[in-house]
Parts: sequence; C-alpha cells; structure tokens
Amino acid sequence: MNRQVGDLVLDDRGMARRGLIVRHLIMPGLVEETEAILRFVADELSTGMYVNLMAQYYVSGKVGQNGQYDAIARGIHREEYEQALALARELGLRLDPRSVGERYRLAHAS
Repeated sequence: MNRQVGDLVLDDRGMARRGLIVRHLIMPGLVEETEAILRFVADELSTGMYVNLMAQYYVSGKVGQNGQYDAIARGIHREEYEQALALARELGLRLDPRSVGERYRLAHAS
C-alpha cells in the first residue's frame, strides 16, 4: 500500500489528501511487539510514515474472568506508552499529534 500512495500528504488546512496512516494499538505488556512493528515501519516502509499510537485498549469479554487471558487483563501503563512514543521519535517517525495528546489522558486517568 505504501508503495502505491506514499507518505501522508496534508493540505494547508491539515486535511489528508493522500498517503498512508499507520494506526497501532499498544497492548499491555507487549512493548517489544510495538517496538518490532515501529522498526518495521521505519526500516521497510518510510521514516516519514505518519503513525498514530493508540492507548485505547480496554479489558472486555472474557479477559480477566476466572483467570482467562491474564496477560492482557489490564490497560496499558503510562510508562509503556511513553516507551512507544520515545521509540517512534528515535526512529524518526511522524507522530500523529493525537498520539502525543494521549499522554495527557493516560496521566490523568483514574
């Protein structure tokens, strides 16, 4: 897909006109998987790739019930999100401003 449309191009109003946006849902306890995905994007697609890191994971369904799926029976920790942001920046990826704003939500969640 990236070869067909390239990096995201915004118009003067900030509206997307063409290109690719990668949205990645960070999973609890799996920062190393996030790292592998971000490295793939930077190395194989483009360091100019527009990336939206999402911290919206929430526990639902049978997760956490009767000890099922304990590894994902919690939301992500702020530190995990901060690690993902730092890595994306280190790799030179373009972060969606909403990704950075997610930091505020995580810091003030009850």
